Amino acid sequence: MVEISMMSVDNGKLQQKKAKGISMKPRAFHLIFSLFLIFISFSVLCCKSITDTNHDDSADYGVTPQEAFQEIIPDLLSNWNIPGGAIALVKDERLILAKGYGQADKEDNKIVVPGSLFRIASISKPITAVAVLKLYEDGLFSFDEKAFNILNDLEPPQGATVDNRIYDITIRDLLQHSGGWDRELSFDPMFMSREIAEAMGVQSPADAETIIRYMKGQPLDFSPGERYAYSNFGYCVLGRIIERVTGQSYEDFVKKNVLEPMGITSMSIGHTLLEDRTDGEVRYYDYPGAFPVQSVFPGIEELVLWPYGGFYLEAMDAHGGWIASVVDLMRFVTAVDEHDVRPDFLQPSTIELMVSRPELSNWENSSWYYALGWLIRPTGDDANWWHNGSLPGTVGIIVRSYHGLAWAGLFNSRPYNWGTFMGELDNALWEAVNDITEWPSHDLFEN
Repeated sequence: MVEISMMSVDNGKLQQKKAKGISMKPRAFHLIFSLFLIFISFSVLCCKSITDTNHDDSADYGVTPQEAFQEIIPDLLSNWNIPGGAIALVKDERLILAKGYGQADKEDNKIVVPGSLFRIASISKPITAVAVLKLYEDGLFSFDEKAFNILNDLEPPQGATVDNRIYDITIRDLLQHSGGWDRELSFDPMFMSREIAEAMGVQSPADAETIIRYMKGQPLDFSPGERYAYSNFGYCVLGRIIERVTGQSYEDFVKKNVLEPMGITSMSIGHTLLEDRTDGEVRYYDYPGAFPVQSVFPGIEELVLWPYGGFYLEAMDAHGGWIASVVDLMRFVTAVDEHDVRPDFLQPSTIELMVSRPELSNWENSSWYYALGWLIRPTGDDANWWHNGSLPGTVGIIVRSYHGLAWAGLFNSRPYNWGTFMGELDNALWEAVNDITEWPSHDLFEN
């Protein structure tokens, strides 16, 4: 279930091609992240078929959810040198486990609790997709509407040559990553805020609209709708479309019109700097031996650690900027999961559209695909949905399984070999769920 080859918000990768108008000076330490950018198969991840969770109650003893996860999470933290994390588990849309492990802040000696807030990185994408789907339900646009007709006020840099194919990009293309940008062939602008600000003649770090204006002067890597290529920038564009259509900031619209109706009130867009950390938010730690980097903020001459200045989180809002607790993520999943216990936020036909296989060549005869904001693997008569997220200082995963379960895990450090860690985490969480034989009847959502 690991999106290693696809997520620049999940890697901060080495930019291998030169963007027009920017003098590219990749730092040597970026090379450690490029090791994870080869395309890997998802065939062994998020496809496990676990045994029936309604085991024989006559067994000599049962394994509770808390016991099952206690067997794996502390060891996982220790083995990978991660200070802390949190896990939540849902069965039949009831929250049956929400637990923190380890340290939220080593310097202040604070522990992780179920309500601790973490950067969720690319797990932000399903949230943006649901917001777009809600606006679609309300008739504010069609999926075939041209994205840059809506954003026609964002002008390219003076003197830039515009690739006219950019005006063919639809909202559907942005949701399913077929807009025409391929960071493997060019670069990911969401990690170039300082360079783009310099090219545009504005103060660093560049905000989302400045990045879009810059990118309107860059050539596409392929024709829109031709194929899939994971794009953080595409979801950045979706955030601005939400703003134009609603007349509200992306964050305000999503909080008031998507999250609050789901009962979620603690989520917000995070901040780059440590001193701007939200109450209840964990502290983020780079892996031991990580190289410091130049800050994206002007006037900071000393090198900084990546989690607090190596990138500009605020500009990543719609593709990787949210902070949330694991309980928040379970409220979100159960509001769109097509199950019957809790009312769904979207209409059944909209949810079906959200998880349908796109008509792209990448997904022909594939056992999994990227739909609208979710990775999907059909399983039996249903499917597993998932998304992961990763930035320097944080990793996370969210899963909705084919048989009525859902879970999330969030952690406050990203290991050096984070791709291997994500595979181990995914396997461990499925194994923990499979080990549970004693399912409680309570619902922590009600507390």
